[in-house]
Amino acid sequence: MMKMEITGCTVGEIGTNCYLAVNRDTKEALIVDPGDNAMLIMTRCGELGIKPSAILLTHGHFDHVLAVPELRQALKLPVYMMEEEQNVLGDASMNLSAIMASSPIRLKADHLLKDGDQIELAGFCFRVIHTPGHTVGSCCYYEEEEQVLFSGDTLFEGSYGRTDFPTGSISELIRSIQDKLLILPDEVKVYPGHMGDTTIAVEKRYNPAAARF
Repeated sequence: MMKMEITGCTVGEIGTNCYLAVNRDTKEALIVDPGDNAMLIMTRCGELGIKPSAILLTHGHFDHVLAVPELRQALKLPVYMMEEEQNVLGDASMNLSAIMASSPIRLKADHLLKDGDQIELAGFCFRVIHTPGHTVGSCCYYEEEEQVLFSGDTLFEGSYGRTDFPTGSISELIRSIQDKLLILPDEVKVYPGHMGDTTIAVEKRYNPAAARF
């Protein structure tokens, strides 16, 4: 029986998906991409009666991280992120907060991850998949037992993330999707940074990045 329960919150002006991945047995939870509205996220945690234990970032763009400082201070949560994304997270121009947010934001993660790392948090074991393209250090979090993938802005429902921002590359993005994500089992449920959730099977059939599948 699956023990992960996922609750989504749409936050910020751009409409970013923030996810609460909850262990239904222990009520521990992970916060994935808290893009804004820290109070809303904390209120939702209270309503669900859950205890967040960490923040997972798929990449460093402002619309995925604006709530990090408040959540980290209020809840004493460690932040996990791909090591290649350090410069993006720490530079207000590269993370776009200098031009698209009300104030520039510069952050550091507590734990830097490498491709293929296995991280055990809240009773789950996630494999870190480095998926450069949207940004140089974009990554996805795959929980094999639960058949869940948090894909950030790499893979969307019937689409994929932009590559015209700093460190973006369309060729790298397409390779990341084809070589690292669409090889996962068809049954894997995909929770993206924007728009609705989907599955690997659906994206293999309909995503424009899936030309060879």
